[in-house]
Amino acid sequence: MGRTSDARVKILDAAQSLIELRGYSALGVAEICKTAGVPKGSFYYFFESKEALALAVLDEQWAAQQESWNRVLRGDQEPLLRLRQLFEETAAAQRAGQETCGTVSGCMFGNLTLELSNQTEAIRLRLQEIFEAQVDMVQEVVAAAVERGDVKIADTRDAARAVVAQLEGQVLFAKLYNNTAQLDVLWLNCLALLGAQAPAKGVATV
Repeated sequence: MGRTSDARVKILDAAQSLIELRGYSALGVAEICKTAGVPKGSFYYFFESKEALALAVLDEQWAAQQESWNRVLRGDQEPLLRLRQLFEETAAAQRAGQETCGTVSGCMFGNLTLELSNQTEAIRLRLQEIFEAQVDMVQEVVAAAVERGDVKIADTRDAARAVVAQLEGQVLFAKLYNNTAQLDVLWLNCLALLGAQAPAKGVATV
């Protein structure tokens, strides 16, 4: 049983790494298994198709990101400072990835949205669910900021969607230009979108 579980983890890890580097469409099952160091039969023991594997990779990636976002966005800081911390940690993760492989990998969810949203319905729907969950989490923070009087907006849902969209867009630019400096504007853009001033104890330094 131990070796069986290890094979599944190896396949997931290999697929995640390869998808981040090269995307989904160019990958074959044989290459994934070779990278994972497992026989091809192990792949089909756990996953009925490459699409099923991609969905599992998305679930693994979102579980890790959701834990991180929960820690930050449901923390003890003022609401706007929680958003700034989210942006800072996002930028730090992209810089770390660039240092490791030489390129900015971007967001797997955004990358696969661009690559597959018109091709694979199951993946498209799963990505929709993930982005809606992100908007839910940001909306909680925006609503808390409204309750404190830090921002005055009519629709917290629309505002949260705009914040997530600008985060995703700047990560896309960082990938396109292979330059994490594109992420330096996240905090100021967020303040502009919400019509807010930087908290006195958290003035942006970008």
